[in-house]
Amino acid sequence: MSLCLCGSSKPAADCCNPVINGERHAVTAEELMRARYTAFATGAIDFLSSSLHPDHRDDHDVAATRRWAENSEWLGLQIVKCERGDAQDVEGVVEFIATFKEKGVVRRHHERSRFSKVDNEWFFVDGELVLPETKINQSPKVGRNDPCPCGSGKKYKKCCG
Repeated sequence: MSLCLCGSSKPAADCCNPVINGERHAVTAEELMRARYTAFATGAIDFLSSSLHPDHRDDHDVAATRRWAENSEWLGLQIVKCERGDAQDVEGVVEFIATFKEKGVVRRHHERSRFSKVDNEWFFVDGELVLPETKINQSPKVGRNDPCPCGSGKKYKKCCG
């Protein structure tokens, strides 16, 4: 019994595999998100296509999706936040971070994905990348001729600068 790749700590046979194999539909938007991650990790490209919202399938690049899935080593999924997307909802948003290795470099894909229910089945609508926060240095700037902040008594340019 192997654990599911989505990080749920459940056996794969009781988690994402039945959704990917078409044995049942995802009950929540989060469950579909987890199944889509597992599909990327296992190369189940047909599921990735079929789980797209019908209105968004025309511009789906299957070849690019296949390349990304197959040329990456999928390292883990972290669900950051879910907004709506329960069994009784018709829309939901799942924010997640998928960690993967591509060409030897570990990368993080941080996204807010929108999901919608059609005929009681969840579909992926679209996603928006979450950009990292800009951090502003709040410490005072040290000039070249100012005393070095390390406490040596020397000018900054002759010490740590």
